[in-house]
Amino acid sequence: MKQIKNSFKILALVMLLVSCNSSKKSDDVSAYQCPMQCEGEKMYSKPGTCSVCKMDLKLVEADSKVLNTDEISETSIFNLTSKWHTEENETIELTDLKGKTLVIVMIYTSCKAACPRLVADMRNIEAQIPKENLDKLNFVLISIDPENDTPERLKAFAIENYMNSGQWTFLQGTESGVREFANVLAMKYKQISPIDFSHSNIISVFNSKGELAHQQEGLGVDSKETVATILELTQN
Repeated sequence: MKQIKNSFKILALVMLLVSCNSSKKSDDVSAYQCPMQCEGEKMYSKPGTCSVCKMDLKLVEADSKVLNTDEISETSIFNLTSKWHTEENETIELTDLKGKTLVIVMIYTSCKAACPRLVADMRNIEAQIPKENLDKLNFVLISIDPENDTPERLKAFAIENYMNSGQWTFLQGTESGVREFANVLAMKYKQISPIDFSHSNIISVFNSKGELAHQQEGLGVDSKETVATILELTQN
């Protein structure tokens, strides 16, 4: 009888250890997801890239510890952790732009064709915004040529184009950071020579939480809807 009791004790101990190990393995299972949720709530068990936007999958548990989901949604660009240099050579993340409506365009300063017209479109949009709304607005120009568009070059460009007031921000990123952000905007670009790129012409409006609210595509198009979206977002 004593041997039987001891056997039961050993069996119970083994089952307890198996249960603990199983629980531990379950707790250790990681879930990865596209930060822009291109595939909805789809999760992956291993790190990789999104099959749609090609962004790196994010560890869901890690993101939930860092981000306040009450303030930043899963579709916010503020989930991106890439580093950027401003025209003042300050290092920032996109989340540092949180709190203001963002009007974003991707250009490169040596462009002689489309980019000057995109800059003119941005200036035209600015001219239609009442002064009382401008304090809640940030016009952001991101270079698709980070190798040549240094912070010094971006600052000179800002001055040359009278875009050096407080509501204008120029950003230089890494090649991977720029490509990642372009994918978020569905903006296509390709280097066709050492100093020339072909690219989409898109101006995007994001609310103060970094969520896409509107996109304007083309050059010299009517910006009525863009301005209306900005006014709606900056009226409070």
